[in-house]
Amino acid sequence: MGFTGKTTYGAGASLPELAEDVSDIIGIVSPFETPLLDHLGDAKRPATSTVHEWVEDTLLPNTDQIDQTVFTPDPQNEINIMVDNFGRFQVGDLVRPAGSTEVMLVTATADTMVTVTRGYGGTTKATLADNMKLYILGNAALEGADASASRFTSRNRQQNYTQIFAATVEASGSMLAARAHGIADEMDFQKQERMRELLRDLENCVINGVAPSSSPQGGSTVRRSMNGIIHSVSTNQFQPGVGAIPPGGGAGSDELTEEVLNAALRQIWEQSAGAVDTIVVGGAQKRKINAFISSSRAYDANDTRFTDLVSVYESDFGVCRVILSRWVPIDSALLLDSARIEIPPLAGRSFHFKPLAPSGDSSLGQVIGEYTMEFRNENAHGVLSALAT
Repeated sequence: MGFTGKTTYGAGASLPELAEDVSDIIGIVSPFETPLLDHLGDAKRPATSTVHEWVEDTLLPNTDQIDQTVFTPDPQNEINIMVDNFGRFQVGDLVRPAGSTEVMLVTATADTMVTVTRGYGGTTKATLADNMKLYILGNAALEGADASASRFTSRNRQQNYTQIFAATVEASGSMLAARAHGIADEMDFQKQERMRELLRDLENCVINGVAPSSSPQGGSTVRRSMNGIIHSVSTNQFQPGVGAIPPGGGAGSDELTEEVLNAALRQIWEQSAGAVDTIVVGGAQKRKINAFISSSRAYDANDTRFTDLVSVYESDFGVCRVILSRWVPIDSALLLDSARIEIPPLAGRSFHFKPLAPSGDSSLGQVIGEYTMEFRNENAHGVLSALAT
């Protein structure tokens, strides 16, 4: 091209000598992070069946409850007490009523009641009441006595189901041949995008998923899906102001406060050896947890940074990492023992790309994976729900 006399800044965008200016960076703002999966990490072993099972066991219980309202005093300090589970007691057990220092000695068991000697060892008698908790301290065996009947618990199987996550990838021959901004290969770019979506969906199902009520193993007409955390917890379902959980403070009685959170952690600790080390919440409840430190914040005159963040919550019942996940329901908080949760793939079925037969002038494939959740000892975890938002 000959000399035109034009200045650089005088050339228009429509003139043929100017190249199109498009950045090679493709911006993606859609949420796809998986903070809970990142926290849990990879499973130690894969699942080997579409029905994934594991075995759980418990120790013999050492607590029970009184099941009567009227107690007839006995001059010899020996009375019969009806209990919920008389089979938990044996002759020679030392028993303490909750909230007292009295110790009672079990002298006989029959039907739905136990016979006890009150004030054993000179201890002060307590006032017994219906539903009062009884703690079995231990058994005092007789010297030289025959062996007592054996007692044991039965192991039980728990299960969950694998769920297939799949997305189809397709690119035409023309698209693969043409030069595109920001990417070198259209198929590779589509694989990456679909993988992000499937990982996002996996975390969402780990939290909120549920198996079908009929034919949970799936089939040609029923899709197989896994039970998530919220639908797997049955023992420790908490709400503010219900049971042993106090009402929250502030604007609403169902607000997440430190008292509510500690009461829930205490309930889990009292009935299991689980160690809650993870609190998973959405944005609304994360702000409530951050507010725990609002009244105790102090700043120096030279401080230029304002911090309003709680990443680790340490209580008497565990040191918990607080994880912010978009996929937790807005009114809920998950209290988890992360050592008892794994997300294993079906063997050979972790996320991968599977090429499919071409369809005319296009390349076709599928990003696919099959996963389940192993949620051991559901009573070691808890869910706080119906929280103010």
